[in-house]
Amino acid sequence: MIDSTTSKLSDANDLRDMIASSAKEFAEKHLRPHIMEWDESQHFPKEALHQAGALGFMGVLIPEEYGGSGLGYHEYISIIEEISAVDPSIGLSVAAHNSLCTNHIYLFGNETQRCKWLPKLASGEHIGAWGLTEHNTGSDAKGMHTTATKKGDHWVLNGTKNFITHGKSGDIAVVIARNGEKGDSHGMTAFVVERGTPGFSHGKKENKLGMRASETAEMVFDQCVIPDENRLGPVGDGFIQSMKILDGGRISIGALSLGIARGAYNASVKYAKERKQFGKSISQFQGVSFKLVDMATEIEASELLLHKAAADKISGKNITKIGAMAKMYASEVCVKVSSEAIQIHGGYGFTKDFPVEKFYRDAKLCTIGEGTTEIQKVVISREILK
Repeated sequence: MIDSTTSKLSDANDLRDMIASSAKEFAEKHLRPHIMEWDESQHFPKEALHQAGALGFMGVLIPEEYGGSGLGYHEYISIIEEISAVDPSIGLSVAAHNSLCTNHIYLFGNETQRCKWLPKLASGEHIGAWGLTEHNTGSDAKGMHTTATKKGDHWVLNGTKNFITHGKSGDIAVVIARNGEKGDSHGMTAFVVERGTPGFSHGKKENKLGMRASETAEMVFDQCVIPDENRLGPVGDGFIQSMKILDGGRISIGALSLGIARGAYNASVKYAKERKQFGKSISQFQGVSFKLVDMATEIEASELLLHKAAADKISGKNITKIGAMAKMYASEVCVKVSSEAIQIHGGYGFTKDFPVEKFYRDAKLCTIGEGTTEIQKVVISREILK
């Protein structure tokens, strides 16, 4: 029994290593040559996501019967981490596509809906978006203004979603709209809206501090008519579904954070070994080496928390608390590590000639997206005080 268990663990680790290596190779070949070009111009490289899809990275958690890779959360973390260690913008896009739009359809769609939309999403042929946030309802999602009104066998959507990843270029969007009273957790419903549907358009594309190659834009609905067959799950279940999606999504943002921290740390170790001052490399000075020690330790702790959340998710346990903990800790660590990376690089860290400048700008979103650090603390406190 012990030998069998050990063998299975070894096989699982080998699989993870192989997948991580594939993700790293993809990032080095298809992303690294274009990082600053895409960042400076805010170009959203859909072609890179199509390439990721060809490798199975756009449907990681989706079963093979729907065109996905049929992998688990441990492998998913490795993929997002390796991509994000090179270009967090693309890591963010891959994470949002997988954990939000695609996963929502898989978890709450019926068989017809899964067969209709998942294969093209999982292959990367179609890019997914997910619309919950609005201008005045970020953390307070139950106060949303976007409405869904039933008319016969159709629904009419009106309103605007903002800060939506792939809000302009996404082919398929899962949208949560209010069909009941504001503040009613059972008064919102989820729908799938396809690009090209009359009344569905994009608004402002955000000009951002970081994550600039990952498109963030408004989605606008103006008398947008969609059939009832595009509704995901029961009427009024949209908010409940969203909270479950965000539980898993926090693992995504944690993995993104882990990749940023790892990328900034690796760059710092390399620079500290090469940079000479007073006749020796700066890595030999305790002021620098102790920074590297703290960075390495906190990165390891982030990774362990994330894989604990992944293990609990796979075993069917409630991950609301551990998922929030992993996301909160990893995101704060990546901000701290990227800041220390700038310090280790000194003046060079403040230039665009070295990668840590971009890690520093990209990192901050991780403490905001899919629930701010403060919201994570609210979630965790509620869980531990039950």
